Amino acid sequence: MNAPSSPAHGSTTNPGAITQIPFLDLRATYFELQEEIDAAVKGVMSSGAFILGKEVDLFEQEFASYLGIKHCIGVGNGLDALHLALRALEIGPGDEVLVPSNTYIATWLAVSYAGAMPVPVEPDAHTYNMSPKLIEAAITPRTKAIMPVHLYGQAADMDPILEIARRHNLYVIEDAAQAQGARYKGVRVGGLGDIAGWSFYPGKNLGAFGDGGAITTNNDEIAERLRVLRNYGSRVKYYNEALGFNTRLDSMQAAVLRIKLRKLDEWNGRRSAVAARYLDAFKNTGLVLPYVPSWADPVFHLFVVRTERREEFMEFLKARGIGTLIHYPVPPHLQQAYSQLGWKEGSLPLTEKIHREVVSLPMGPHLKEQEVEAVIRAVREFKH
Repeated sequence: MNAPSSPAHGSTTNPGAITQIPFLDLRATYFELQEEIDAAVKGVMSSGAFILGKEVDLFEQEFASYLGIKHCIGVGNGLDALHLALRALEIGPGDEVLVPSNTYIATWLAVSYAGAMPVPVEPDAHTYNMSPKLIEAAITPRTKAIMPVHLYGQAADMDPILEIARRHNLYVIEDAAQAQGARYKGVRVGGLGDIAGWSFYPGKNLGAFGDGGAITTNNDEIAERLRVLRNYGSRVKYYNEALGFNTRLDSMQAAVLRIKLRKLDEWNGRRSAVAARYLDAFKNTGLVLPYVPSWADPVFHLFVVRTERREEFMEFLKARGIGTLIHYPVPPHLQQAYSQLGWKEGSLPLTEKIHREVVSLPMGPHLKEQEVEAVIRAVREFKH
Protein backbone atom coordinates (compact mmCIF):
# COMPACT_ATOMS: atom_id res chain seq x y z
CA MET A 1 0.00 0.00 0.00
CA ASN A 2 0.35 3.02 1.36
CA ALA A 3 2.84 3.89 4.03
CA PRO A 4 2.78 7.08 6.00
CA SER A 5 5.09 9.41 4.10
CA SER A 6 5.47 12.49 6.25
CA PRO A 7 8.82 13.08 7.99
CA ALA A 8 7.35 11.90 11.30
CA HIS A 9 6.97 8.38 9.94
CA GLY A 10 10.21 7.82 8.05
CA SER A 11 13.66 6.59 8.96
CA THR A 12 16.70 8.86 9.04
CA THR A 13 19.98 8.87 10.89
CA ASN A 14 20.99 11.43 13.55
CA PRO A 15 17.46 12.84 13.94
CA GLY A 16 18.78 15.85 15.88
CA ALA A 17 20.56 17.34 12.86
CA ILE A 18 19.21 20.53 11.28
CA THR A 19 17.44 20.03 7.94
CA GLN A 20 17.21 22.97 5.55
CA ILE A 21 15.59 20.96 2.76
CA PRO A 22 12.95 18.68 4.30
CA PHE A 23 11.98 15.44 2.66
CA LEU A 24 8.46 16.87 2.30
CA ASP A 25 7.00 20.17 3.49
CA LEU A 26 3.41 19.39 4.51
CA ARG A 27 2.62 23.05 5.20
CA ALA A 28 3.23 24.20 1.65
CA THR A 29 0.00 22.85 0.17
CA TYR A 30 -1.97 24.78 2.77
CA PHE A 31 -0.07 28.02 2.18
CA GLU A 32 -0.66 27.82 -1.57
CA LEU A 33 -4.41 27.29 -1.15
CA GLN A 34 -4.93 28.97 2.22
CA GLU A 35 -7.77 31.30 1.25
CA GLU A 36 -9.80 28.57 -0.45
CA ILE A 37 -9.15 25.99 2.25
CA ASP A 38 -10.01 28.39 5.06
CA ALA A 39 -13.31 29.23 3.37
CA ALA A 40 -14.13 25.55 2.81
CA VAL A 41 -13.35 24.59 6.41
CA LYS A 42 -15.39 27.51 7.78
CA GLY A 43 -18.27 26.40 5.58
CA VAL A 44 -18.21 22.95 7.17
CA MET A 45 -17.93 24.42 10.66
CA SER A 46 -20.93 26.66 10.12
CA SER A 47 -22.98 23.87 8.53
CA GLY A 48 -22.93 21.61 11.58
CA ALA A 49 -22.60 18.56 9.28
CA PHE A 50 -19.36 16.84 10.22
CA ILE A 51 -19.82 13.16 9.28
CA LEU A 52 -20.57 12.17 5.68
CA GLY A 53 -23.03 14.76 4.30
CA LYS A 54 -22.82 17.11 1.31
CA GLU A 55 -19.06 17.68 1.21
CA VAL A 56 -18.38 13.95 1.24
CA ASP A 57 -21.01 13.33 -1.46
CA LEU A 58 -19.48 16.02 -3.67
CA PHE A 59 -15.94 14.79 -3.16
CA GLU A 60 -16.97 11.23 -3.99
CA GLN A 61 -18.61 12.42 -7.21
CA GLU A 62 -15.66 14.62 -8.19
CA PHE A 63 -12.99 12.01 -7.45
CA ALA A 64 -14.92 9.32 -9.33
CA SER A 65 -15.28 11.69 -12.29
CA TYR A 66 -11.57 12.55 -12.18
CA LEU A 67 -10.70 8.85 -12.32
CA GLY A 68 -13.37 7.98 -14.89
CA ILE A 69 -14.96 5.49 -12.47
CA LYS A 70 -18.63 5.05 -11.50
CA HIS A 71 -18.41 4.89 -7.73
CA CYS A 72 -16.28 6.37 -4.96
CA ILE A 73 -16.98 5.57 -1.30
CA GLY A 74 -15.16 7.71 1.27
CA VAL A 75 -13.79 5.94 4.37
CA GLY A 76 -11.63 6.75 7.36
CA ASN A 77 -8.19 5.81 5.99
CA GLY A 78 -6.35 3.77 3.39
CA LEU A 79 -6.08 0.62 5.51
CA ASP A 80 -9.83 0.62 6.06
CA ALA A 81 -10.30 1.11 2.32
CA LEU A 82 -8.45 -2.11 1.53
CA HIS A 83 -10.01 -3.98 4.44
CA LEU A 84 -13.56 -3.06 3.41
CA ALA A 85 -12.78 -3.86 -0.22
CA LEU A 86 -11.95 -7.40 0.85
CA ARG A 87 -15.05 -7.62 3.05
CA ALA A 88 -17.26 -6.39 0.22
CA LEU A 89 -15.88 -9.19 -1.97
CA GLU A 90 -16.63 -11.67 0.85
CA ILE A 91 -13.00 -12.66 1.24
CA GLY A 92 -12.24 -13.96 4.72
CA PRO A 93 -11.07 -16.89 6.84
CA GLY A 94 -9.64 -19.77 4.83
CA ASP A 95 -8.95 -17.57 1.80
CA GLU A 96 -5.61 -16.42 0.44
CA VAL A 97 -4.78 -13.10 -1.20
CA LEU A 98 -1.62 -12.60 -3.27
CA VAL A 99 0.17 -9.43 -2.14
CA PRO A 100 3.49 -7.81 -3.06
CA SER A 101 6.33 -8.76 -0.75
CA ASN A 102 7.79 -5.30 -1.44
CA THR A 103 5.20 -2.94 0.03
CA TYR A 104 4.17 -1.12 3.17
CA ILE A 105 2.72 -3.44 5.81
CA ALA A 106 -0.79 -1.96 5.49
CA THR A 107 -1.35 -4.00 2.33
CA TRP A 108 -0.81 -7.18 4.34
CA LEU A 109 -2.68 -5.93 7.41
CA ALA A 110 -5.85 -5.39 5.37
CA VAL A 111 -5.81 -9.05 4.37
CA SER A 112 -5.18 -10.14 7.94
CA TYR A 113 -8.00 -7.94 9.27
CA ALA A 114 -10.38 -9.67 6.86
CA GLY A 115 -9.29 -13.01 8.33
CA ALA A 116 -7.54 -14.15 5.15
CA MET A 117 -3.90 -15.07 4.58
CA PRO A 118 -1.48 -12.73 2.75
CA VAL A 119 0.70 -14.68 0.30
CA PRO A 120 3.74 -12.69 -0.86
CA VAL A 121 4.91 -12.39 -4.46
CA GLU A 122 8.39 -11.01 -5.16
CA PRO A 123 8.74 -7.81 -7.23
CA ASP A 124 9.96 -7.12 -10.72
CA ALA A 125 13.65 -6.24 -10.38
CA HIS A 126 13.29 -2.98 -12.32
CA THR A 127 9.98 -1.46 -11.23
CA TYR A 128 9.83 -2.97 -7.70
CA ASN A 129 6.12 -3.67 -8.26
CA MET A 130 4.62 -7.16 -8.05
CA SER A 131 6.10 -9.36 -10.80
CA PRO A 132 3.36 -10.83 -13.03
CA LYS A 133 5.77 -13.64 -13.97
CA LEU A 134 5.73 -14.97 -10.40
CA ILE A 135 2.01 -14.80 -9.69
CA GLU A 136 0.78 -18.13 -11.07
CA ALA A 137 3.27 -20.13 -9.02
CA ALA A 138 1.72 -18.63 -5.87
CA ILE A 139 -1.89 -19.48 -6.74
CA THR A 140 -3.55 -22.30 -4.78
CA PRO A 141 -7.15 -23.56 -4.50
CA ARG A 142 -7.55 -21.11 -1.59
CA THR A 143 -6.54 -18.03 -3.59
CA LYS A 144 -9.39 -15.55 -3.99
CA ALA A 145 -7.73 -12.32 -5.10
CA ILE A 146 -4.59 -10.56 -6.31
CA MET A 147 -3.75 -7.21 -4.69
CA PRO A 148 -1.13 -5.32 -6.73
CA VAL A 149 0.25 -2.07 -5.30
CA HIS A 150 1.00 0.93 -7.50
CA LEU A 151 4.17 1.50 -5.52
CA TYR A 152 5.84 4.92 -5.22
CA GLY A 153 3.19 6.36 -7.57
CA GLN A 154 3.85 4.10 -10.57
CA ALA A 155 1.27 1.65 -11.89
CA ALA A 156 1.86 -2.06 -11.59
CA ASP A 157 1.81 -3.99 -14.89
CA MET A 158 -1.93 -4.61 -14.86
CA ASP A 159 -2.70 -6.35 -18.18
CA PRO A 160 -0.90 -9.61 -17.38
CA ILE A 161 -2.22 -9.49 -13.81
CA LEU A 162 -5.79 -9.09 -15.05
CA GLU A 163 -5.31 -11.86 -17.61
CA ILE A 164 -4.09 -14.28 -14.92
CA ALA A 165 -6.97 -13.27 -12.66
CA ARG A 166 -9.54 -13.95 -15.40
CA ARG A 167 -8.12 -17.40 -16.13
CA HIS A 168 -8.18 -18.36 -12.46
CA ASN A 169 -11.46 -16.60 -11.58
CA LEU A 170 -9.81 -14.25 -9.09
CA TYR A 171 -10.64 -10.72 -8.00
CA VAL A 172 -8.12 -7.91 -8.56
CA ILE A 173 -7.92 -5.30 -5.81
CA GLU A 174 -5.73 -2.30 -6.62
CA ASP A 175 -3.82 -0.75 -3.74
CA ALA A 176 -3.68 2.76 -5.19
CA ALA A 177 -2.76 4.53 -1.95
CA GLN A 178 0.35 6.14 -3.46
CA ALA A 179 -0.88 6.73 -6.99
CA GLN A 180 -3.52 9.47 -7.24
CA GLY A 181 -3.49 10.46 -10.91
CA ALA A 182 -1.08 7.78 -12.17
CA ARG A 183 -1.89 6.16 -15.52
CA TYR A 184 -1.40 2.70 -16.98
CA LYS A 185 -1.39 2.68 -20.80
CA GLY A 186 -3.18 6.02 -20.77
CA VAL A 187 -5.88 5.03 -18.24
CA ARG A 188 -5.88 6.28 -14.68
CA VAL A 189 -5.39 3.59 -12.06
CA GLY A 190 -8.22 2.80 -9.67
CA GLY A 191 -10.69 1.31 -12.14
CA LEU A 192 -8.52 -1.29 -13.83
CA GLY A 193 -9.40 -4.11 -11.41
CA ASP A 194 -12.60 -4.99 -9.60
CA ILE A 195 -12.06 -2.52 -6.79
CA ALA A 196 -9.37 -0.13 -5.52
CA GLY A 197 -8.35 1.31 -2.17
CA TRP A 198 -6.98 4.85 -1.72
CA SER A 199 -5.27 6.70 1.11
CA PHE A 200 -5.45 10.46 1.67
CA TYR A 201 -2.85 10.47 4.43
CA PRO A 202 -1.34 14.00 4.54
CA GLY A 203 1.87 13.02 2.72
CA LYS A 204 0.09 11.55 -0.32
CA ASN A 205 -0.12 13.36 -3.66
CA LEU A 206 -3.74 14.05 -2.74
CA GLY A 207 -3.53 14.40 1.02
CA ALA A 208 -6.02 15.46 3.66
CA PHE A 209 -5.21 17.36 6.86
CA GLY A 210 -5.62 14.13 8.81
CA ASP A 211 -6.54 10.57 7.96
CA GLY A 212 -8.85 9.77 5.07
CA GLY A 213 -9.41 7.12 2.42
CA ALA A 214 -11.72 5.93 -0.33
CA ILE A 215 -12.72 2.89 -2.34
CA THR A 216 -13.51 3.03 -6.05
CA THR A 217 -15.32 0.50 -8.22
CA ASN A 218 -17.43 0.25 -11.36
CA ASN A 219 -19.63 -2.44 -9.79
CA ASP A 220 -22.99 -1.07 -8.56
CA GLU A 221 -23.66 -3.94 -6.17
CA ILE A 222 -20.23 -3.78 -4.56
CA ALA A 223 -20.52 -0.01 -4.17
CA GLU A 224 -23.83 -0.29 -2.37
CA ARG A 225 -22.45 -3.00 -0.09
CA LEU A 226 -19.51 -0.74 0.79
CA ARG A 227 -21.73 2.20 1.68
CA VAL A 228 -23.53 -0.04 4.16
CA LEU A 229 -20.36 -1.62 5.58
CA ARG A 230 -18.61 1.72 6.26
CA ASN A 231 -21.57 2.99 8.33
CA TYR A 232 -22.18 0.34 11.00
CA GLY A 233 -23.85 -1.92 8.43
CA SER A 234 -26.66 0.59 8.11
CA ARG A 235 -28.26 2.58 5.31
CA VAL A 236 -31.11 3.86 7.52
CA LYS A 237 -30.05 5.26 10.89
CA TYR A 238 -30.44 2.80 13.77
CA TYR A 239 -31.41 -0.07 11.41
CA ASN A 240 -28.46 -2.38 10.85
CA GLU A 241 -28.61 -4.99 8.13
CA ALA A 242 -24.98 -6.19 8.29
CA LEU A 243 -22.08 -6.45 10.73
CA GLY A 244 -20.51 -3.20 9.62
CA PHE A 245 -17.75 -0.83 10.69
CA ASN A 246 -17.39 2.80 11.70
CA THR A 247 -15.06 4.18 9.03
CA ARG A 248 -16.39 7.28 7.34
CA LEU A 249 -14.61 10.11 5.57
CA ASP A 250 -15.47 13.23 7.56
CA SER A 251 -16.82 16.41 6.00
CA MET A 252 -13.84 18.57 6.96
CA GLN A 253 -11.37 16.32 5.18
CA ALA A 254 -13.66 15.99 2.18
CA ALA A 255 -13.87 19.78 1.89
CA VAL A 256 -10.07 20.06 1.92
CA LEU A 257 -9.70 17.21 -0.57
CA ARG A 258 -12.15 18.88 -2.97
CA ILE A 259 -9.94 22.00 -3.07
CA LYS A 260 -6.75 19.99 -3.48
CA LEU A 261 -8.21 17.72 -6.17
CA ARG A 262 -8.46 20.72 -8.50
CA LYS A 263 -4.68 21.16 -8.22
CA LEU A 264 -3.71 17.49 -8.35
CA ASP A 265 -2.70 17.29 -12.02
CA GLU A 266 -0.68 20.51 -11.75
CA TRP A 267 1.06 19.29 -8.60
CA ASN A 268 1.76 15.90 -10.17
CA GLY A 269 3.26 17.74 -13.12
CA ARG A 270 5.59 19.60 -10.79
CA ARG A 271 6.64 16.30 -9.22
CA SER A 272 7.35 14.83 -12.66
CA ALA A 273 9.47 17.85 -13.56
CA VAL A 274 11.58 17.37 -10.41
CA ALA A 275 11.89 13.66 -11.19
CA ALA A 276 13.06 14.44 -14.74
CA ARG A 277 15.75 16.71 -13.34
CA TYR A 278 16.88 14.03 -10.91
CA LEU A 279 16.90 11.27 -13.53
CA ASP A 280 19.05 13.33 -15.86
CA ALA A 281 21.43 14.57 -13.16
CA PHE A 282 22.01 11.20 -11.47
CA LYS A 283 22.62 9.07 -14.58
CA ASN A 284 26.31 8.51 -13.91
CA THR A 285 26.40 8.60 -10.12
CA GLY A 286 26.31 4.85 -9.48
CA LEU A 287 22.87 5.03 -7.88
CA VAL A 288 20.16 2.62 -9.04
CA LEU A 289 17.51 5.02 -10.36
CA PRO A 290 13.74 4.59 -10.78
CA TYR A 291 12.78 2.69 -13.93
CA VAL A 292 9.74 3.90 -15.86
CA PRO A 293 8.32 1.46 -18.47
CA SER A 294 6.98 2.90 -21.72
CA TRP A 295 3.39 2.12 -20.65
CA ALA A 296 3.63 3.91 -17.31
CA ASP A 297 2.82 7.53 -16.50
CA PRO A 298 3.89 7.78 -12.85
CA VAL A 299 3.09 10.62 -10.45
CA PHE A 300 6.29 10.25 -8.37
CA HIS A 301 4.76 10.04 -4.95
CA LEU A 302 8.31 9.07 -4.02
CA PHE A 303 11.64 9.30 -5.81
CA VAL A 304 13.45 6.17 -4.62
CA VAL A 305 17.08 5.36 -5.41
CA ARG A 306 19.22 2.45 -4.25
CA THR A 307 22.76 2.27 -2.95
CA GLU A 308 24.68 -0.38 -1.05
CA ARG A 309 26.19 2.46 1.03
CA ARG A 310 22.86 3.74 2.30
CA GLU A 311 23.85 4.88 5.78
CA GLU A 312 26.90 6.78 4.49
CA PHE A 313 24.83 8.35 1.73
CA MET A 314 22.09 9.49 4.11
CA GLU A 315 24.63 10.88 6.59
CA PHE A 316 26.35 12.76 3.76
CA LEU A 317 23.09 14.38 2.68
CA LYS A 318 22.02 15.10 6.25
CA ALA A 319 25.28 16.95 6.88
CA ARG A 320 24.30 19.20 3.97
CA GLY A 321 20.85 19.84 5.37
CA ILE A 322 18.96 17.48 3.06
CA GLY A 323 16.24 15.26 4.49
CA THR A 324 15.81 11.65 3.36
CA LEU A 325 13.59 8.75 4.35
CA ILE A 326 13.61 4.97 3.92
CA HIS A 327 10.52 3.41 2.30
CA TYR A 328 10.77 0.86 3.92
CA PRO A 329 13.47 -0.41 6.29
CA VAL A 330 11.84 -3.76 7.13
CA PRO A 331 9.69 -5.76 4.67
CA PRO A 332 6.37 -7.13 5.94
CA HIS A 333 7.47 -10.77 6.04
CA LEU A 334 10.29 -9.93 8.50
CA GLN A 335 8.18 -7.71 10.77
CA GLN A 336 7.54 -9.04 14.27
CA ALA A 337 3.81 -8.71 13.55
CA TYR A 338 4.11 -11.58 11.06
CA SER A 339 6.67 -13.70 12.90
CA GLN A 340 4.05 -16.43 13.39
CA LEU A 341 4.13 -17.11 9.63
CA GLY A 342 7.69 -18.37 9.92
CA TRP A 343 9.39 -16.24 7.27
CA LYS A 344 13.17 -16.00 7.77
CA GLU A 345 15.90 -13.74 6.46
CA GLY A 346 16.68 -14.91 2.93
CA SER A 347 13.15 -16.16 2.23
CA LEU A 348 12.43 -13.34 -0.25
CA PRO A 349 15.90 -12.22 -1.33
CA LEU A 350 15.07 -9.52 -3.87
CA THR A 351 12.61 -7.83 -1.54
CA GLU A 352 15.16 -7.93 1.28
CA LYS A 353 17.89 -6.48 -0.95
CA ILE A 354 15.59 -3.62 -2.01
CA HIS A 355 14.71 -2.83 1.61
CA ARG A 356 18.41 -2.78 2.58
CA GLU A 357 19.32 -0.28 -0.15
CA VAL A 358 16.43 2.12 -0.85
CA VAL A 359 16.59 5.83 -0.04
CA SER A 360 13.85 8.35 -0.82
CA LEU A 361 15.09 11.78 -1.86
CA PRO A 362 13.14 15.04 -1.35
CA MET A 363 10.10 15.02 -3.64
CA GLY A 364 7.03 17.20 -3.77
CA PRO A 365 5.22 19.87 -5.75
CA HIS A 366 6.63 22.71 -3.65
CA LEU A 367 10.36 22.08 -3.94
CA LYS A 368 12.01 25.34 -4.94
CA GLU A 369 14.49 25.54 -7.80
CA GLN A 370 17.40 26.23 -5.44
CA GLU A 371 16.38 23.25 -3.31
CA VAL A 372 16.36 20.90 -6.30
CA GLU A 373 19.77 22.24 -7.30
CA ALA A 374 21.09 21.70 -3.79
CA VAL A 375 19.88 18.08 -3.74
CA ILE A 376 21.42 17.42 -7.15
CA ARG A 377 24.72 19.02 -6.14
CA ALA A 378 24.96 17.04 -2.89
CA VAL A 379 24.06 13.70 -4.49
CA ARG A 380 26.64 14.23 -7.23
CA GLU A 381 29.31 15.15 -4.68
CA PHE A 382 28.93 11.85 -2.85
CA LYS A 383 31.55 9.30 -3.98
CA HIS A 384 29.31 6.37 -4.88
